Amino acid sequence: MSATLYERLDQVVARQDELQRELSAGTLDAGKFTQYSKEYAEITPLVEAIQCLRAAEREAADLDAMLADPATDAEMRAMAEQEQFALKSRLVELEHNIKLLLLPKDEADDKNAILEVRAGTGGEEAALFAAELFRMYQRYADLRRWKFEIMHISDTGLGGYKDAAASISGKAVFARLKFESGVHRVQRVPATEGSGRIHTSAATVAVLPEAEEVDVKIEDKDLRIDVFRSSGPGGQSVNTTDSAVRITHLPTGIVVSQQDEKSQHKNKAKAMKVLRSRIYEAERQRVDDERSANRRSQVGSGDRSERIRTYNFPQNRVTDHRINLTLYKLDQLIDGQGLDEMIDALIADYQAARLAEVS
Repeated sequence: MSATLYERLDQVVARQDELQRELSAGTLDAGKFTQYSKEYAEITPLVEAIQCLRAAEREAADLDAMLADPATDAEMRAMAEQEQFALKSRLVELEHNIKLLLLPKDEADDKNAILEVRAGTGGEEAALFAAELFRMYQRYADLRRWKFEIMHISDTGLGGYKDAAASISGKAVFARLKFESGVHRVQRVPATEGSGRIHTSAATVAVLPEAEEVDVKIEDKDLRIDVFRSSGPGGQSVNTTDSAVRITHLPTGIVVSQQDEKSQHKNKAKAMKVLRSRIYEAERQRVDDERSANRRSQVGSGDRSERIRTYNFPQNRVTDHRINLTLYKLDQLIDGQGLDEMIDALIADYQAARLAEVS
């Protein structure tokens, strides 16, 4: 590791000592005590890793001294060489772990998420693919023991989804799903295609960190709320009351509609939940764009217009274009079982790109 990085590690250890003194003094007000306690908890794993690295470095120095000493007998020298070989691998691993812990943490990683899937180009085939993607994430959530709550589904009446949304809650939901945002393309022979010709269609996935009220402050004066009657496929009336809600956030122009519930109050609550998350994500994106004006992560911006993945059913192949990874297990991926392998690869690639910044 570089001298600059070692200086940074010293600063982290010194900061933990400072926090420990402040917390033990008993002079902090409630706000500062909470703030310092949180910071202390966040840097403790890094300090522990630094202590392990320094202990290993001292051990390596002792072995080097033993091997440099002409008085060391052959048996001791052989043992020292074996330990030195194993220790070199351990030092590399310890340094790598420390660099990972030093990476700037995405404050949204621990948040729950709002999942939105929409059919793109391709008509009914695109709608069928959108429904498959939505169910894929639902099965994946079940496998990870996350809570998957359907917020809205607009179906075509033929098994496809024009659009669908869900709230997903659990451990590290956004951290694992955030790279799923973008255009997902499918290549296959539709059931209605008699000539066996492969069609290409697409669906759009958006994963938004679920924002709390403390994350986004929305003024009533900035909202325009319209109510109207809910309607089902083909305009069929769902109910005869004005329970559907459309909320427009005037400063940003973001519009959210919700009509799945029969209660106007429930529809408004759901719409506000989505609106808050969209505003929060828009602000995150703005800050990230400013921060990365001169660089671009290998995993892309997550922009919805970016084609990120192709699902080729005839070849049971799925390719993520951001990291050029191809897996011949599309059936497992669609079933939710194989999605972890793809997500793990995306996270590893993202971390590798970011590690270069702290090395």
